[in-house]
Amino acid sequence: MASQEALPIGWVIDTATPPEKIAPTAALAEDLGYAEILVAEDYFCGGGFSVAMAALNATKRIPVGLGIVSALSRHPAVLAMEIATVSRLFPGRFRPGISLGLSSWVRQMGYTPAAPATVVRECVTSVRTLLSGEELTATGQYFSSSAIKLTHPPREEVPLYLGVSGPKLLRVSGKYADGTLINLTATPAFVRWAREQVALGMKSAGRTTPHRFPVIALYVVDRDGARAKEATRGVLSFVLAALGPTAITDLYGISEQLADLIVRGGADAVAREMPQAWIEDMTISGTPEECAAKMRAFLAAGADALLLFPLGPEEMVRFTAAEVFPLLQAHH
Repeated sequence: MASQEALPIGWVIDTATPPEKIAPTAALAEDLGYAEILVAEDYFCGGGFSVAMAALNATKRIPVGLGIVSALSRHPAVLAMEIATVSRLFPGRFRPGISLGLSSWVRQMGYTPAAPATVVRECVTSVRTLLSGEELTATGQYFSSSAIKLTHPPREEVPLYLGVSGPKLLRVSGKYADGTLINLTATPAFVRWAREQVALGMKSAGRTTPHRFPVIALYVVDRDGARAKEATRGVLSFVLAALGPTAITDLYGISEQLADLIVRGGADAVAREMPQAWIEDMTISGTPEECAAKMRAFLAAGADALLLFPLGPEEMVRFTAAEVFPLLQAHH
């Protein structure tokens, strides 16, 4: 497995996975040579920190990312406390991600922030202060803290990721985070553009430390390429309808068309009428050769890792390692 471990390919354990299957899936991914694991906190499926702990406990060396925790779902002090606890139990292997969260989910919890960038900025700066072991007293627009200090701060610096896509939030990520988690539906062109926005934020803050750009991608691989691509249609249409027009669809040039489809019939209309090019460009799907080519395009655009969000049978984790990894290794 030594050669495969060098490949920047990770596996996403999505929230459709029953909690009791998280540990064996994580252990299998590590054994097969995946470079990292990503777990999710999708509301209202499974608690992100519990899922991350299960994956970390089942593995020995690879990092586990959490993407993403809504900045609104926990006070920054509680969020920092949870991050610190997991980090101390699994030093150097935990990569927590923070963002606003899917708007429909946070609305269900009664959160309707007028200034999303302010929410994320206040949260990540407060979490950073607390993780450093400092005492925090702050009064913000959304969060306030009075003489809070963690009893058990991390023993090393924990990398914080932001899961964001708009230009303002990407610059916030450049100013305050260690990595930007690029969400589902992104294209290689978006990765290049996002890197530019993050670089502007880093420059404004005088930061020169490395900033990672892992990309989450809807993924199906099959010897029948047409069948693999069609298998992504339902989830891709759901994601596009749930997110609506974003910076990703703006850059891709489909925001107006997408908005019209959503108004006319939601995810069902998107699934029926979206061009085949959307599937080709916004997912990693097809034959092993096609998937490997798409992965190489993302890596060439500046993605530091590809986190594969599987939309197929459990056996796909093995099939990918056996059939796609060698194709990537030949060009790595």
